[in-house]
Amino acid sequence: MLQSAVVLRLGSMMLAAGAGSYRIKSSMARAASAVGLDRHEATVTMTEIVASSYVGDRFRTEACEVRGVGVNVDKLEALRRIVHDLHAHETVEHLNEKLDEIDHMRTLYGDFLNAAASGVACAGFCFLNKGGWVECLTVLLAAFIGQWVRRQMLERKYQHFFTWLVCGVVASSVYMAVVAGLSAGGLVTGNHQGGIISAILFLIPGFPMVTSMLDLARQDFSSAISRGAYVVVTMAAAGVAVWSVTYVFNWQVDATTTAYPTGWVLNLLRCFCSFIAAYGFAMLFNAGTRACVLAAIVGALANTGRLLLIDCFNVPWQMAVGIAAVTIGLLAQLFVNRASLSRVALSVPAVVIMIPGVPFYRAVSALNNTTVDANVAVGSAASNLAEVFFVITAIGVGLALARILTDHNWRHDTPTSVRVILPEDEVGGPAPDAARNTATPQVIVEDGIELDE
Repeated sequence: MLQSAVVLRLGSMMLAAGAGSYRIKSSMARAASAVGLDRHEATVTMTEIVASSYVGDRFRTEACEVRGVGVNVDKLEALRRIVHDLHAHETVEHLNEKLDEIDHMRTLYGDFLNAAASGVACAGFCFLNKGGWVECLTVLLAAFIGQWVRRQMLERKYQHFFTWLVCGVVASSVYMAVVAGLSAGGLVTGNHQGGIISAILFLIPGFPMVTSMLDLARQDFSSAISRGAYVVVTMAAAGVAVWSVTYVFNWQVDATTTAYPTGWVLNLLRCFCSFIAAYGFAMLFNAGTRACVLAAIVGALANTGRLLLIDCFNVPWQMAVGIAAVTIGLLAQLFVNRASLSRVALSVPAVVIMIPGVPFYRAVSALNNTTVDANVAVGSAASNLAEVFFVITAIGVGLALARILTDHNWRHDTPTSVRVILPEDEVGGPAPDAARNTATPQVIVEDGIELDE
């Protein structure tokens, strides 16, 4: 059945571009109605889709595996526009032509710009983590090289766990080599070892992490659990990499001596670094210029406000992150209505800069160094892991709450398999039954055996 094939193709393309489960299933249901299917149901995980298409008493179940998962906001936006513009009695051929065009879309940024975005984003992240100019510039170079290596490996289809492990070693080694060289040459003084963690923050899988939390909020457990497992595995790979390098060379990830500004200068720099960090991560997600700018504005406002809440009003870190996540969701909704962009394109780059990557990687190092002590404060592995858990939970709750406040389909528990009533085509009007793509041979499934009509 050609109708079910084109609907499954749409879903697999959205999955490969990083869309969440709810968006994939609702888009597939809308496309199914457009091409003449009575009902469509799907189960989505991190790498697989199992879908059933119904026409009367006949149904067809298909499955596909998507190994090349990643994040491509530009493709997601193009697919979203296709789904939004669907009309009743859409032909399979026309929809396939649109999907062919998206298949041939090139990435917006080449290898150099992509790597540069990683370096700039991690350098901004480094300042927000109290790094000085030595740390920030060294992180810029290390993250640039690390992201360039990652892109080359992913284009050659290397396994993700291995890719994250290699890139963690590369970025950490570059940082250590540069800082050690500067110190040996007498160009810098003091201890700058702590900035090494910021050099691998480009390896944080922010998009899968956010979509996993949102899928969990909608009780889509098959997708949420598989995405969450992917996040844990890739972050663990990067954590093992940085621990291995620092252990071999006796590098102290908590040690740093840096002069740090205060007052209004600090807040201005925080706003600027939040802007460039969010902009850089948006570029890593292959978002267009307008989406990058808006995501950076949202991130700068929300993250600067979060830091002010912590510093000036002694608001707990988790609560401040939750408030900032709600703010990001509401600001993203405001810009969505004005710029015709999806929420995820604006909210994920803005919220990534609040993900506690530094405490996580320090916790991994502490665990491997057997320094776990629940009574020790922030520096211990136990307290760092607790911070990571509660902060990530606050991000998920904040984003989900913002969606619930602004989206009717999130306030009510509605199934995605309900038939969607689409507008009629402006030119053709209602099409006769013969035009509902039923000229091709249909498949009847009886007791698991497919029979051609």
